[in-house]
Amino acid sequence: MNLPQGWKSVSVADVAEAMFDGPFGSALKTADYTDHGVRVARLENIGHLRFRDELESFVSQAKADSLRRHLLARDDVLFSSFVDQETRVCLVPQTLDGRMINKADCFCVRTDRAICDARFLAYKLAAPSSYERFSGSVRGITRPRIGLRDLAAFNIDLPPLAEQCRIVTKLETLFARLAHARTEVKRSPQLLERLKLSILRSGSTGVLTEDWRGSNAAIASVEEMLSGLPAPQQGRGGREATDKIIPGAAGLSINDPGTQLPKGWKWVSLLRIAKQESGHTPSRSQSSYWDGGINWIGIRDAGAHHGRYIESTMQTISEAGLENSSARLLPAGTVCLSRTASVGYVTIMAKSMATSQDFATWTCTEALLPEYLMYALMAEGEDIRRFGMGSTHTTIYFPEIRALHIALPPIAEQTEIVARIKQALSHADRLEAEAARARALLDRLEAAILTKAFKGELVPQDANDEPASVLLERVKAARAVELQSQPKRGRKAATR
Repeated sequence: MNLPQGWKSVSVADVAEAMFDGPFGSALKTADYTDHGVRVARLENIGHLRFRDELESFVSQAKADSLRRHLLARDDVLFSSFVDQETRVCLVPQTLDGRMINKADCFCVRTDRAICDARFLAYKLAAPSSYERFSGSVRGITRPRIGLRDLAAFNIDLPPLAEQCRIVTKLETLFARLAHARTEVKRSPQLLERLKLSILRSGSTGVLTEDWRGSNAAIASVEEMLSGLPAPQQGRGGREATDKIIPGAAGLSINDPGTQLPKGWKWVSLLRIAKQESGHTPSRSQSSYWDGGINWIGIRDAGAHHGRYIESTMQTISEAGLENSSARLLPAGTVCLSRTASVGYVTIMAKSMATSQDFATWTCTEALLPEYLMYALMAEGEDIRRFGMGSTHTTIYFPEIRALHIALPPIAEQTEIVARIKQALSHADRLEAEAARARALLDRLEAAILTKAFKGELVPQDANDEPASVLLERVKAARAVELQSQPKRGRKAATR
């Protein structure tokens, strides 16, 4: 490939004033680290074009003095020897000039500033094209890395020094814009989660269908809907429902909180409109109880199917497992809430299944749509933990489960709320997919910018710039003259 005018192909060693690795083995041991003192640059500190200053390690001043040849200076290029999915390279910050040593596998390149701008070299080594070339030199399987000699022999296309400065200035401007865009895109998942929670809460509190109620004032109220509907028969035994009142964040509460609801709605006990059950785990020591084809919902299944129907499970149990445990088959449409460990996962059975004891389940009557109940449970978000006990490992116990009340709209309004929530969540999912595409686009844009920079296409070239080849020869000649002018040291001078 033809180089741009004034550029020259050189090795990293050609532009380095010094190159060194950190101390190995007994030279720097775990016991040498202290709570304060002189900083140590570790692999964890080397990010993508960023020194990760928040990760701090220290050695004593005395230990640092014994390792002075590893002392780092401002704008030294730090390069991680571990090359797995990308090259990691950054500059030593000004604040740590002369106050930090490097650890093993943290290569230091101190550029000859008369020849090469350290920032230019850092950008070059961070480019995807450099990773592709370094990956061919990687040794090791579990810890893929390159050697300092590989870095020293790595070829770069060197522009004139003035052009290097122009390239770096342009890159810094563009990368600052990319960083701002990444920050905004990075915020999108949290913003979208808040948006989804807001949608769910507006549905389970009646805000989402306020206009709909105004146009459908003649529909029967919940009291009228329930007047001719018998309560489902609940299982016998177990602990009784608690009588304490714990209001939820949206449309659920432990017992009736007495808060005002939209016209036609009513706080209703879930036991009045759904059969509440749980599940069980057949003995793990009996292999005949497992892998029998009967879908059995565990916590991982609920996490993977949170907010939607579940068609199949990761584990199945057998008829023998069903018969010899307290697990039982529940009908399609049953709503499942994880109540232990990962509290708050909600899913609906698409077909008849069993569950572990980590779930509370509700098989709904005709007064309650399963999807409406699922969305009402999801609308509590992290606040659903207020119904449970335990700060580290929250569990919602059955006295609270059996006392759960729901802000219940008429069935026609439930149908409308479910439809509107689905539509709004679908829009949020599309926004989430667009954010993911934007993140990928920013990565591709960064790679494209670096590619243009190192092809000589990012900034204009200036015919007045001293060519890199002339610069190298001039610096080399000047140093030769300087070396010759230095007085020769005799035996006496050498032994002082």
